[in-house]
Amino acid sequence: MLLPHGYEGQGSEHSSARIERFMNLCAEQNMIVVNCTTPVNLFHVLRRQVAWTFRKPLIVFTPKSLLRHPKCVSALNKFLDGTRFLEVIDDPSEDPEKIRKVLFCSGKIYYDLEAFRLENGQDHVAIVRIEQLYPLPIKQLEESIQRYSNAQTWCWVQEEPANMGAWDLMMKNFKFTTSPLHLVSRQTSSSPASGFARKHQKEQNELIGRAFSTG
Repeated sequence: MLLPHGYEGQGSEHSSARIERFMNLCAEQNMIVVNCTTPVNLFHVLRRQVAWTFRKPLIVFTPKSLLRHPKCVSALNKFLDGTRFLEVIDDPSEDPEKIRKVLFCSGKIYYDLEAFRLENGQDHVAIVRIEQLYPLPIKQLEESIQRYSNAQTWCWVQEEPANMGAWDLMMKNFKFTTSPLHLVSRQTSSSPASGFARKHQKEQNELIGRAFSTG
């Protein structure tokens, strides 16, 4: 099931596929929920779904804007060289020892976070993408976390309001960092999105800035 999901300044139903509702339905390994950030990872999760000898529902959240985002590209050889689906995409930082803060996220918000990091020289911050939300890839996350032995602040960053998105899942299951996971999100809201482009952009800019200032 491919569900459009991503905060792009449109109306409420354009923005949210209600990740939180699918998270509430997840239990006992009953389905797979992903939010991919690269074309090759989307390709390989679909390929994995077909190759598996068993059948379980696959829910794919797919931001529309990444169809034309200049950074959302994959080399052709990555589709063909035996690369598998990556449940977690770690930060490509060459020196993990200098990392003092780690931002965990899922979906298109990664590209906003990465752009801000580059523009503002925030090279002490790592951005880790959780591509598979359920089942939560514990082993891969633990391997990633072990790289950042000097990290002091750990955050979950989401575009959705605090009472929506995958935060509830993370809050209940993310128990293996050295300190509690901080939430960076929009304020609690009765609506998935404002629906006003100017207000949306103001919220988005504040959200991205807060992700780097928290802690």
